This record gives sequence, structure tokens and C-alpha cells, in this order.
Amino acid sequence: MKLLFAHGWGFDGSVWTPLSRLLADLPQAIDDRGYFGSPRIMTVDGPCLAVTHSFGAMRVLAAPPPGLVGIVAINGFDRFSARPDRPGVPIRVIDRMVRRFGENPRAVLGEFRRQCGTEADFEEIDATLLHGDLLRLRDEEAALPTVPILSLQGGRDPILPEAMRAQVFPQAAVRRIECEAGGHLLPLEAPEFCADIVREAMGALA
Repeated sequence: MKLLFAHGWGFDGSVWTPLSRLLADLPQAIDDRGYFGSPRIMTVDGPCLAVTHSFGAMRVLAAPPPGLVGIVAINGFDRFSARPDRPGVPIRVIDRMVRRFGENPRAVLGEFRRQCGTEADFEEIDATLLHGDLLRLRDEEAALPTVPILSLQGGRDPILPEAMRAQVFPQAAVRRIECEAGGHLLPLEAPEFCADIVREAMGALA
């Protein structure tokens, strides 16, 4: 079985570097959406476990690989924005971000990444792609698969409201785990914790 890593909005495949190294004994592929350069779209033959971060879960759910057998969704969700019957990030917050992004995309992206917990510099950006995916975060809700999902959330996530974290992937075969002291960048903040969860998920699917 192969691991397929899919990152979230405003980041790239490098977000997986610490976790990927800890799981180096397992076959793996790391995608890159292309926010900061050429995209790297991974095709996986045979069974795979998707390991996703944040918006990466929505990306995998929108186009699941044929061999998908499970998902470890780290800081992940199937819907980002709130609606009357479901908690999430308020639409007004996302709309304000969309408006400001149109005026100064690098500033908005930098502010978002700092809120997530990183001060790392970033290269030239594909503002059109980032803007389009920001609209997807506002407007879309991913269909839930029949495969099991392990939802790993940070107890101190500054991006996802607590009520939202508790209810992501409703009606799916989901197991929920909280990293109590973790934020929104668990693959970077707690790679050892994440690696243990991924290995546990692999064992359960073997």
C-alpha cells in the first residue's frame, strides 16, 4: 500500500518533509498543487492511503484515486465555510479574505500562513490558482467516500473553530483523534504524533 500526501491551501509539498522522512520506509508519493511553481500531480497505481492536510482533504475527496482505501485527514475537513445547520468558518470572514486577496494576494497569503503558525518565506505565487481555490473553500462541500477516515485535529487550531473540528466528515466512517496542544500545522508541529497515527491507520487497513 502506498501513501499519497496532499497539502492544503497556501502551502506546497514541503509541508510533508518531516513526516515523509519519518515514514521513509513506506512507499509514498507527494503531490503539489502548484501555488509556488509547477504542479506535481501524482497518479497512484494500486491501493493507497491518502494523508491530507487541511484543504488537501477536499482536494482528494473531489478526485479520489481509484485505489483509495482510507484517508488520514490532518487538520482536514469536507467543508470549510459555515452554513446555518453546520459550524465552520463564517462566510463573512472568507469574503473579506477574498476581497483583500484581489488587492494584495501576497500580503493576504503571508498573513494566513502566519496565522497558521509559520513565518517561512515563500516564492512567487500563482495568484489565479490560489484565488480559485479560495473560492472553493468558500463555496464547495466535498462528497464523502465510503472509505474510512481518520480525522486528526489540533486542539488549539487557530483556523478551524472547535465546533467545526468536532463535526467534520459527518455520516462518514470516521474516527476522531485530537492532538490537544496542536495547531493548524500538525505535520510540521507534531510529525512524530502524525507518523504514529499514519502507521496505525496503515495497520488497520492491512
